[in-house]
Amino acid sequence: MARGRLRIFLGAAPGVGKTYAMLSEAHRRVERGTDCVAAFVEHHQRPRTEVMLHGLEQIPRREIAYRGGTFTEMDVDAVLRRSPAVALVDELAHTNVPGSRNAKRWQDVEELLAAGIDVVSTVNIQHLESLGDVVESITGVRQRETVPDEIVRRADQIELVDMSPEALRRRMAHGNVYRPNKVDAALSHYFRPGNLTALRELALLWVADRVDEYLNEYRDEHHVSAIWGSRERIVVGLTGGPEGRTLIRRAVRLAEKGAGGEVMAVYISRSDGLTAASPKELAVQRTLVEDLGGTFHHVVGDDVPAALLDFARGANATQIVLGASRRRGWQYVLGPGVGATVARESGPDLDVHLVTHDAVGQGRGLPVARGARLGRSRVVGGWLVGVLGPVLLTGVLTGAVPDVGLANDMLLFLALTVAAALLGGLFPALASAVVGSLLLNWYFSPPVRTLTIADPTNIVAIAVFVGVAVSVASVVDLAARRTDQAARLRAESEILAFLAGNVLRGETTLEALLERVRETFGMESAALLERTGETAPWTCAGSVGARPAKVPEDADVDVPVGDHMALSLRGRVLPAADRRVLAAFAAQAAVVLDRRRLRDEADRARELAEGNRMRTALLAAVSHDLRTPLAGIKAAVSSLRSDDVEWSEQDRADLLGAIDEGADRLDHLVGNLLDMSRLHTGTVAPVFRETDLDEVVPMALGGVPEESVDLDIPETLPMVHVDRGLLERAVANVVENAVKYSPPGGTVLVSASALADRVELRVVDRGPGVPDDAKDRIFEPFQRYGDAPRGVGVGLGLAVARGFTEAIGGTLHAEDTPGGGLTMVLSVRTTPRRRPEQPDLPAAATS
Repeated sequence: MARGRLRIFLGAAPGVGKTYAMLSEAHRRVERGTDCVAAFVEHHQRPRTEVMLHGLEQIPRREIAYRGGTFTEMDVDAVLRRSPAVALVDELAHTNVPGSRNAKRWQDVEELLAAGIDVVSTVNIQHLESLGDVVESITGVRQRETVPDEIVRRADQIELVDMSPEALRRRMAHGNVYRPNKVDAALSHYFRPGNLTALRELALLWVADRVDEYLNEYRDEHHVSAIWGSRERIVVGLTGGPEGRTLIRRAVRLAEKGAGGEVMAVYISRSDGLTAASPKELAVQRTLVEDLGGTFHHVVGDDVPAALLDFARGANATQIVLGASRRRGWQYVLGPGVGATVARESGPDLDVHLVTHDAVGQGRGLPVARGARLGRSRVVGGWLVGVLGPVLLTGVLTGAVPDVGLANDMLLFLALTVAAALLGGLFPALASAVVGSLLLNWYFSPPVRTLTIADPTNIVAIAVFVGVAVSVASVVDLAARRTDQAARLRAESEILAFLAGNVLRGETTLEALLERVRETFGMESAALLERTGETAPWTCAGSVGARPAKVPEDADVDVPVGDHMALSLRGRVLPAADRRVLAAFAAQAAVVLDRRRLRDEADRARELAEGNRMRTALLAAVSHDLRTPLAGIKAAVSSLRSDDVEWSEQDRADLLGAIDEGADRLDHLVGNLLDMSRLHTGTVAPVFRETDLDEVVPMALGGVPEESVDLDIPETLPMVHVDRGLLERAVANVVENAVKYSPPGGTVLVSASALADRVELRVVDRGPGVPDDAKDRIFEPFQRYGDAPRGVGVGLGLAVARGFTEAIGGTLHAEDTPGGGLTMVLSVRTTPRRRPEQPDLPAAATS
């Protein structure tokens, strides 16, 4: 019997319409005459889904008794006896009730498939076993019902049921997914826009990977060897020229055409560490590529094409973007250029794009730090001309062109010496002079074939020849060295100017500066070490790279900065010429460190200024808000003590009530002021212990009317690790603030749920709400939002609540309540020894 075929409707979250899509597919098959039955379909009391079951044959479910209750599961035996062509089985990851035929529903489906029955099923992305940790990090909920990825991957068809987060939240708000009393909790917890967006991306990427598997299977079956990449990783080769910006923008456009495209800009510098490009232009291009979502890399290498290809292959790139050469036509005689070399050696897996730009063919000029430096090819050419040239010239003069005169012979040999000097510098020219003088003496100065010279004038001529050759060689070599020094100094000055500009503008952190040092000089690590005295131990103020030096003696390069600071680098020993630039880097690193410390001191000074501001506000509060209840108490007491007025019992009760109310208000204000003072002076010392939230929250509601709060604290919540007193004060202030701003007759919902290793307490009101730009300001001391009249408080309630919450390791922030109002979210840690249980979410969120 042939195995049945499995089709799965995959969704990113509950409510996207997987079951509806499955039922729609069933109706289409029934209309075509296919024998299709509903083996198990869960509509979750959604009217539109339930209507789709009409007209479909449903297999009766099997009832199972478990722990005093009765549960229903799919009756596998009944489906096998019915033996339909197609069976609809909802919720593939479902865990069956103990006592069922199989532990998991996907095992039931395997039996149906083995019996030759086609199965159409549904599953959410969060139930895939391999994605459990990822989903938990996104939503804070650990899914206990999972299905092995292999079961889903073996499906013959996988269809993604997609819906945007905004559309799904609208469906929920309209009551199409959950009952109205569950909507607010669901929207505020699992179905947040960020959660839904991340889950949707996860589902799309997983399905894309499945498509890649299908593609690979097809390529294997049809023996397709070429790579069909669906995701692009593009490397942009930068030279530091102005065309780099054009290349970056073109690469970004190429990346946007593919799924998950990535752009990496790379600049290759020589191994001597000094950049041949303008640091200013490179900084602009680095900022541009990072602003466009790419990354910038600095690689050291003398062979630019090889280094670029090595980087691209190491990054698993699919494309390389290079600018068309700026060379003029005649300059191609010096070599094919970087672009042509990379294109020739890239191989079939790397596409190379040569992008035209405004500087094409306008000449590339001489590189700044390499302009007059004699390359290896020139030195080799100089030695060939200096040593072999005189030998070949001697053969020509003695054979083909005999007896042209000693003077002409010397001029020809001198021309070779000058050519050797121009090509290879001093030493090839000296060798040419020595070889040429010996050959002139042996072959052309009488008596020939001997090293003796009979005519004194010939001795003078040969001596002049040697002197001129040595002089020309010396001048050429000196010019080359001076030009090289000038180019090097120019490169150094550009680096130092760029470095000083960044540091003076405050754009460079210490770590960024050390990374710049490491990249510029091609080192393994860089560290800034300091100590307080000559005998004090060294401490690391900042470091980058692997295995940074802990003491200057461990470094390959050590540059002191003052008496008690040193810049230490590991990787290789630098030449003395590079230490001048390195010393400037070290001095700037010390400046950056001093600036960071000054910034810290400024922050502390700002805190002191904030304290002064708070004290000023406290005096203002004492002068008005505290005097108001005192004035009421004083007036009531004076009235009661008055002898000329006969007060009735009702009047006396009213006056005593006013005294009691004023005293309560005064106690509340003084308590908040003292709490704020404790927070500001850092004298709050939390005592942490395991606490049940359902014991703390009811105690915090004593200051508000009982009918004004609707409490929903599940008993299944994990224990929290908090200071009970501080948490109670924080919750009390938050609830009192919510009740104060709730409309008359309205109630405040106080609910709690577990999310990963934290517990969230949500205080939901239906008041006027707070704009987004004011959500942070309402937690500042002495802030009263809106038109709250003076006398209702000094604006410390929420500030104290946030301070106490942070003191116990929690967070407190404000969100909009769906439908209007404000929701305060207070999050605290669970007890480390216990793993939090799954929150009390709607049933469909875990199915």
